[in-house]
Amino acid sequence: MSTAGTIRAETLGEPPGTSGRRRLWRRFASHPMALLGAVLIALLGAAALFAPVIAPHDPLAIDTSARFLAPLQHAAYPLGTDEIGRDTLSRLLYGGRISLTVGIVAMLTTVLTGALVGILAGYHGGWVDLALMRFVDTMLCFPQVFLLLVVAAFVPPTLLSISLIIGLTSWMEVARIVRAEILALREQDFVAAARVLGASDARIMARELLPNIVAPIVVAATLKVAAAVLMESYISFLGYGVQPPLASWGNMLTNAQGYFDTVPWLAILPGLCITLTVVGFNFLGDGLRDALDPRLRIGP
Repeated sequence: MSTAGTIRAETLGEPPGTSGRRRLWRRFASHPMALLGAVLIALLGAAALFAPVIAPHDPLAIDTSARFLAPLQHAAYPLGTDEIGRDTLSRLLYGGRISLTVGIVAMLTTVLTGALVGILAGYHGGWVDLALMRFVDTMLCFPQVFLLLVVAAFVPPTLLSISLIIGLTSWMEVARIVRAEILALREQDFVAAARVLGASDARIMARELLPNIVAPIVVAATLKVAAAVLMESYISFLGYGVQPPLASWGNMLTNAQGYFDTVPWLAILPGLCITLTVVGFNFLGDGLRDALDPRLRIGP
């Protein structure tokens, strides 16, 4: 191990020979809430991925003779049925596929856009930094929900368009985080050495700087998935998200709002799925932050 790696391992209270992956795992595993978040995300992701296998019914199948069945009331419908007799469990499973897909695609859009803007601003500085950061400040002046609703009013609501709209209206925080990291790194000796060796600006940004800011980007990515799932639910609740008959957790809440007094489980169940997803990704993000930040000392 290099001298820097030895010093870092000793700083963390671990043997100098400890491998990087093992060290990261030990730090992550010492965060019980992060483990809980990882388990929640794994379970929800597996349920959504294997929805065609797990779901007892077609999520679009209608049975008007089985309307408003309560959970556990009928063996064929473990979580009951909705206002037109569709199986709630099946719709939750397939809705999870859509909500999590929106969250992941929106996160990738957010991270890619924010990282690109942040790297360009932080590395070049000067008028490039000034122009990009003023644009970021301008975007931050408008509430994200307002931007979402304005754009959604002019764009047909499809799974891809909703994901891109959410991602393209939530990248500003990532850009600021990445810019701050690049400002600290661009004056380091390894960047100066790369310049002396004739490396282009693009190569320095991609090969020297980007690998050194993976940790904050990964943490931001996990938190942005949670934010995107929540935002998709919000705009679906307002009627601008995923359109029926496709199910998402957000439009399931929309459909349930007129029956909350009489059949509250129609709103409670998708709301619980959204809550578990957001909590899981937030816990996971906290754990990754603690594990990837060498300045934090966790464990023995």
